[in-house]
Amino acid sequence: MKTFAVIGLGRFGSAIALELSALGHEVMAVDINEDKVQQVADKVTHAVTADARKLEVLQALGLRNFDCAVVAMGGDVGNSALVTLNLKELGIPKVVCKAQSHVHRKVLEKIGADRVIFPEYEMGQKVAQGLSSSNVLNFIEFSEDYGIVELAVPQSWQGKTLRELDVRNAYHVTIIALRGGEGGTLNVSPRADVPMREGDNVVALGRSEDINRISEVD
Repeated sequence: MKTFAVIGLGRFGSAIALELSALGHEVMAVDINEDKVQQVADKVTHAVTADARKLEVLQALGLRNFDCAVVAMGGDVGNSALVTLNLKELGIPKVVCKAQSHVHRKVLEKIGADRVIFPEYEMGQKVAQGLSSSNVLNFIEFSEDYGIVELAVPQSWQGKTLRELDVRNAYHVTIIALRGGEGGTLNVSPRADVPMREGDNVVALGRSEDINRISEVD
């Protein structure tokens, strides 16, 4: 079990706090709005009404002892930057921040955020990936250049093995897993001689432009 502090309980912050709690982690949810705090109070470990912009408040809450802090207050660049600076000063091992724009993300990265999430942009990319090809089932972006995609095995691949397809050389991506049928077992690092069948899914890692080429295969 890990310990998480989630600061800012809008839709994004509340969703993270509740999901982390449901996964069995210790979660402290913090917001300056008492109504928002009360909405999650009975579903997380601790729920506190406090002004996280003040370093002494974060110290009093004992946040220096948490494994990770999530700054989910994305409405004001100055406020989220100040809270991020305070958390870094406390020495929290990992600080994850929500950004509202590319400029906001750059600011947070400059002041030391360990990870910056731009939910609208990232979700837009995933939706676009799904819309661009009916084969794409899920897309996860690692960076602006690399990602992981799960997609239905193209018809032209069915009955062939990874060795026969030579996917790495042909498409410059790596097949890291094979899922047998919808909701089936995930076979991580499948053998090169395993034939792919209709209804199977492949999970591929590579550059976004190469992944797009795979998603267009018939």
